[in-house]
Amino acid sequence: MNKTVGVLGCGWLGLPLARLLIDKGYTVHGTTTSESKVSLLKVNGIEPHLISLGEASIEGDIASFLKGVDCLVVNVPPALRKGNASNYVEKIKRLHEQISISGIPKVIFVSSTSVYGAISGKVTEQTAPNPDSESGRQLLQAEDIFSSDQNLRTSIIRFGGLIGPGRHPVNFLSGRKDLKNGKHPVNLIHLEDCLDLILTILKKDWWDMVFNGVFPEHPTKQDYYTLIAQNRGLQAPEYKDESNELEGKIIESTILAEKGFTFHKGIWG
Repeated sequence: MNKTVGVLGCGWLGLPLARLLIDKGYTVHGTTTSESKVSLLKVNGIEPHLISLGEASIEGDIASFLKGVDCLVVNVPPALRKGNASNYVEKIKRLHEQISISGIPKVIFVSSTSVYGAISGKVTEQTAPNPDSESGRQLLQAEDIFSSDQNLRTSIIRFGGLIGPGRHPVNFLSGRKDLKNGKHPVNLIHLEDCLDLILTILKKDWWDMVFNGVFPEHPTKQDYYTLIAQNRGLQAPEYKDESNELEGKIIESTILAEKGFTFHKGIWG
């Protein structure tokens, strides 16, 4: 078992992941870009490191963070919205250079189902990615940086829409009208299932694979968000009646199904 894990990015997903790993007996090195969060990491038993990835260089003592790490979880999203034109791929290249120097043998790269783009029908891990957003394109290039390195054992997780504490699409969909694609299926995963999947990869040595991290239930957006809104006492969103709309995509986790992985949390809570 990998006993020392590096978590690059201790935010909404990374911090609870680090806590879980510590509970399971791992030593965890964690990073934050905010000096005010260093004490939070420390009080949770995480060895804290102030690290910020840049296109030309990395701010902070990256060598110290990576030292002694058996597996690195790369959990840094592109964050290219709102006009942010930063080059995520260049940041990942700088990180990869440091990983090569450190000799870390294993990487789990947290990616997104956005790499598949706006295709319709069933999508599995064998479906050829065709990203239609800048974020998706850069994520796919970043995946390749790790997966093409023959000196690394890399597993990639393409998570669907993330839901969990303080994070759910219904909160900003509530009360909105004339929404499109109400008959499209949802492709979501709860934080607790994300954490369980990462832990399972570590424990069972599932390397050199690509996983779709999506809960295997896909109600339509209209049905799902209407019911979730009602359960939470929110105004339900209203969708257009689009009889000719495309069918949307259903993202299946076929490899996880073959391996008998069980999703425990679901999407209805």
